[in-house]
Amino acid sequence: MAFQVSSAQPCFSLRAFSSYTNNYKARVYYASAENPSRRIALFQLGTAISQSQLFDANAKLLRTETNKLETFMLPVAAEPTTSVTAENVLEWTKRDNRRMLHAVYRVGNLDKTIKFYTECLGMKLLRKRDIPEERYSNAFLGYGPEDSNFTVELTYNYGVDKYDIGTGFGHFGIAVEDVAKMVELIKTKRGKVTQEPGPVKGGNTVIAFVDDPDGYKFELIERRPTSEPLCQVMLQVGDLDRSIDFYRKGFGMELLRIRDNPEYRCTSSHHGEYDKGNGYGQIAIGTNDVYKTAEAIKLSGGKIIREPGPLPGINTKITVCLDPDGWKTAFVDNIDFLKELE
Repeated sequence: MAFQVSSAQPCFSLRAFSSYTNNYKARVYYASAENPSRRIALFQLGTAISQSQLFDANAKLLRTETNKLETFMLPVAAEPTTSVTAENVLEWTKRDNRRMLHAVYRVGNLDKTIKFYTECLGMKLLRKRDIPEERYSNAFLGYGPEDSNFTVELTYNYGVDKYDIGTGFGHFGIAVEDVAKMVELIKTKRGKVTQEPGPVKGGNTVIAFVDDPDGYKFELIERRPTSEPLCQVMLQVGDLDRSIDFYRKGFGMELLRIRDNPEYRCTSSHHGEYDKGNGYGQIAIGTNDVYKTAEAIKLSGGKIIREPGPLPGINTKITVCLDPDGWKTAFVDNIDFLKELE
């Protein structure tokens, strides 16, 4: 079931470049076939590949003379299932009740970042905690309660005031009613605007880019009012084919559409490799069963770096994995997550 991504659905993206001189940019959208209206987060994937690697399967990828891809993927949300065998665990991921919970990353000054997010980006501080025995503090911010909205989790480690964001992290996206108005507000607060408001290349949607105090980029996207403004996380990947296959199988995502933007051209010497830095951490996703989730990820070529089970002290069940490019995702038991919020 293909449809235009609505403003109520956040998105996660991956992008990468090849060493080719000409590149093209396309967008592939994924959504739930069973429950497309639910507010769940979307993955945006992007890569650059040679023309011989272009595929046409379900995505109906347009062939052009350039070779840069950008993909959007969305976790499937559905009702809980019953028993699952090893043979149908990959099918189970499509029926699992999944929602993107929060993006985790490190900042050098927690209070300064909270001030920017609340005063400039319009987020709300949902909760804040200090763990002196482990020498860190964190804060959760977003546009709605954590039990229903995608949020950010900021981590401050005592004595560390700067992080290397690297070349792998792309940006976060926020849907706003008036991009120009928000940009002016950010300027009055002495925020950094890296791209002035204007229509996106090849379209009519007005966008702008700003940096937060640590240099994390935010794309402001002009859309109608939505209950889920935090709408995108973009990361770089080296092989779009491989990433699409992994997220469809291991994460249970479904393809919605691809958008081609041949006017985006660039040259890269990274050959599909990116520096992840030490700032961005991971995405957390809710699931009904972390054990089945871990099995599906293993079957899909992912790497489990924390076997499924309860965390010491709080008993919240999680499992943590790496995708083929080494990006980390933590899956959290849905019921345990709600208990933790209580």
